[in-house]
Amino acid sequence: MTDFPTNRIGSDAARGLRTLTGVDEELLSRVRYERSKYTALGGVVLGTAVIAAFSMWNFATEALGRISVVALLPTVIWMLFVLNLDRWLVTPQPNARRRLGPLLMRLLVALMLGAVIAEPLVLRIFQTAIEERVQDERTDTVDELRTNLVRCNPVPSTTRTGAPEGCGTRYVLSFRATPGDRVDELTALRSDAATLQKRVDQDTTRLEAIDSEVRDECRRLVRIAATGLYQRTSECLRLRAKAQDYRTTHRTAQNEQRLAGMNTRISKIETQLTSSRGAFLKARADAIAQRLAEERAKQKEIGVLERIRALDELASGNPVLFVGIWLVRLLFVLLDVLPVLVKYLSGETAYDRMLTGESNSAVKIHGEQVRLAERRALADLEIAQDAIEQEVRRHRAESEAALREHTAAMNIRVRQAVNALEDEIRRSSTV
Repeated sequence: MTDFPTNRIGSDAARGLRTLTGVDEELLSRVRYERSKYTALGGVVLGTAVIAAFSMWNFATEALGRISVVALLPTVIWMLFVLNLDRWLVTPQPNARRRLGPLLMRLLVALMLGAVIAEPLVLRIFQTAIEERVQDERTDTVDELRTNLVRCNPVPSTTRTGAPEGCGTRYVLSFRATPGDRVDELTALRSDAATLQKRVDQDTTRLEAIDSEVRDECRRLVRIAATGLYQRTSECLRLRAKAQDYRTTHRTAQNEQRLAGMNTRISKIETQLTSSRGAFLKARADAIAQRLAEERAKQKEIGVLERIRALDELASGNPVLFVGIWLVRLLFVLLDVLPVLVKYLSGETAYDRMLTGESNSAVKIHGEQVRLAERRALADLEIAQDAIEQEVRRHRAESEAALREHTAAMNIRVRQAVNALEDEIRRSSTV
């Protein structure tokens, strides 16, 4: 008693699987030994649909960037579509062995469907390597962008600086102020200070030589005979006048003061340039950080096309990986084509022959029924035509009889009128 429900459930499940193959249970009941074959074929069709659903689930979640209930809708639709398409592909067709064209077409459709289903599964299997490849590419892109931004936006050394070679508008940043605004002034001031420093050094060297002569000469004192006092020599007085005249004509004090002012101004401009350079570097760092943040913002979840491209790049650089990827692809394509291969490589079954016979018989019966209906319709038309002709003849005979009766009545009336006239003439002649 307890085995009956279990057997009934198993029988219903097997019948449901056979439904996926499109067989006629009434016709299949005549060849019961082939039920297991079509039950297994239904299992293959269902398995292919489940693989297709898993493939679509991976594709949808990768496209959305997350696992979502929304991905269930395309998954279910795709599963039902593949299930019905495979059911159509493996449904037994009468006279199938005689038609190679439909078989090739079904195989081609199965191959294309298998290729579409296999790609998301391949991406899923090699997901770790693909994501590492994409992340490395994105990191390289960000690093290259940072390098180009730094190279194309150096600290300006003059007021007129052109962009380095290979730098387009994408890598050139704009700033409100740059350290190069006062670099030309500092360069000119340093040149003038160097020239003035050279003159001051020459004048200082010459004055030191004159002062040395003055010191040597002025150590000597000459005794005046009249007064008995000692005084400087005339040469000492001349050298002192010479030294004073050199300082006056060469403006050594003014030049030294001017040089000190230049050096002070140079130090001030250098301090300003150092501060401006620091502000420029900070502004450049902020601008580069903003550009890098914008670039990273574009690098959202890894898309399907990006995964396919990364997988191709991985395969192109590694022959072993290339062979492995294509083996996995061919495996899934083979699994998706399996229902059609199982159906058409298993040979013609007794059910197929019976189906062909039933189909041919049905075609013949239908033809005979059409011809019988045609003959019946033609007979009905002939009967209707005969009835119409008889009705016409009857009406024509009735019309002719009525005409003869009318003619006879008219003749009687005429004779009666003639007889009456003759009697009237006769009476008149007798009187």
